[in-house]
Amino acid sequence: DFLENKNKVVKNYLTKLTPKIVWDLGSNIGIFSRITSSKEIPTISFDIDPACVEKNYHEAIKEKDTYLLPLLLDLNNPSPGIGWENQERTSLLGRGPADTVIALALIHHLVISNNLPLQKIAEFFNKISHSLIIEFIPKSDQMIQKLLSNREDIFTQYTQSNFEKEFTNFFKIIESETINPLSRTLYLMQKK
Repeated sequence: DFLENKNKVVKNYLTKLTPKIVWDLGSNIGIFSRITSSKEIPTISFDIDPACVEKNYHEAIKEKDTYLLPLLLDLNNPSPGIGWENQERTSLLGRGPADTVIALALIHHLVISNNLPLQKIAEFFNKISHSLIIEFIPKSDQMIQKLLSNREDIFTQYTQSNFEKEFTNFFKIIESETINPLSRTLYLMQKK
């Protein structure tokens, strides 16, 4: 089963990293966030969908999970520093970097839905993390085909080799594993 295999790979990568704090970007309902919080690692579980964040929050309350904090975040438009002199509450960048950032099923949304170049995404992840557990989903995937169904495919740079090229400007690929049958690749990366 795809999800079971993905869970296994994420657990394996986390064992190799032993982070002290984790940010899960695009966490949906927090399935992978719970892997880290169950190990008593403080985990911030970010998502743009208020319904997912609420479900994640209620699940954390139900489980009495004090290591998990679900938060609403639009990664394309994060809150800036606010309050007196913009210092009371710092920006997302000002709160990092996290030891580990998890970004599963996220990169294609940033590139295809939000027109962000892989180069800029890699630079951003370099600023917010010391290590990454990140997923690349090829264009052949049905979810990407759905995103492209009503628009012209202008995303010639969205390839696995270009993804690796841009991210290895900042990170060393420690390990990668392709999970079938969907041919999605999970990477474990460490900041150079």
